[in-house]
Amino acid sequence: MAIDNFIPTLWAARLLANMHQVLVYGQPGIAKRDYEGDLAAGGNSVKINSIGAVTVSDYTKNTDFASGPQTLSDATQTLTLDQQKMFNFQVDDIDTAQQKPKVMDEAMREAGYAIAKTQDTFLGGFYTAASSSNLLGDDTTPISITTAAEAYDNLVDLGVKLDEADAPDEDRWVVVPPWFHGLLDKDSRLVGSGSAQAEGRLVNGFQGKIAGFNLMKSNRVANTTGAKYKIMAGQGECLQFVEQIAEIKAYNPEKRFGDAAKGLHVYGAKVIRPAKLAVLTANRT
Repeated sequence: MAIDNFIPTLWAARLLANMHQVLVYGQPGIAKRDYEGDLAAGGNSVKINSIGAVTVSDYTKNTDFASGPQTLSDATQTLTLDQQKMFNFQVDDIDTAQQKPKVMDEAMREAGYAIAKTQDTFLGGFYTAASSSNLLGDDTTPISITTAAEAYDNLVDLGVKLDEADAPDEDRWVVVPPWFHGLLDKDSRLVGSGSAQAEGRLVNGFQGKIAGFNLMKSNRVANTTGAKYKIMAGQGECLQFVEQIAEIKAYNPEKRFGDAAKGLHVYGAKVIRPAKLAVLTANRT
């Protein structure tokens, strides 16, 4: 075997653990993973079963129903694992036997970090799936954010968009770029020492509670040439995510003296509740 004590399942678990430490959009609090178990039998897609709206009508005592039972429509959606990413690295035999396992382990951590960044960039692009009524600004008329008050007020407005779409209050999240987060840090409602919320905000760093949202920051917030940042705010299960380590192997490169490892990671995502996703298009000015 190319690498001492190489057990694919253990290395795959280590790779996933390293990825999960980096993911922002891909963490369970934002992207739900309710359907990963459906991949146990293989395949490259999962069916998300749901039904259409149920009609409610008036009832009159001692009177027959106006019609028979409603036939519910099928609103099944398909989540396809259409993203395939790989890594392939090697450690030369010139490295000492004592150091090689450490180098390989560090390389696997770096592979996990690199894949996680790619995943988060992918997930940050799902702002296009939000309902048209849930948008604040757009590419033609982005909203300029220059002060802490403007940053906070626009988060409140995102919350109003979700309220008007009948999205529940619990499990709401928002992901902002570092510059936007920096403005929020200057708001006394967040960094003052007069409340438990403010104290939690200081301890948690980039994560806290604000305007009804769990606040996250990420460098993977989608934008166009440093402007038109697509700040997504969502609720509950609006975004579903599925990933799988399809294969991971250790091998000896044919034209090298060394040990190598390669892996294939597949994943996909889908916004299944567009009404529970709101987007602010913001310019940094």
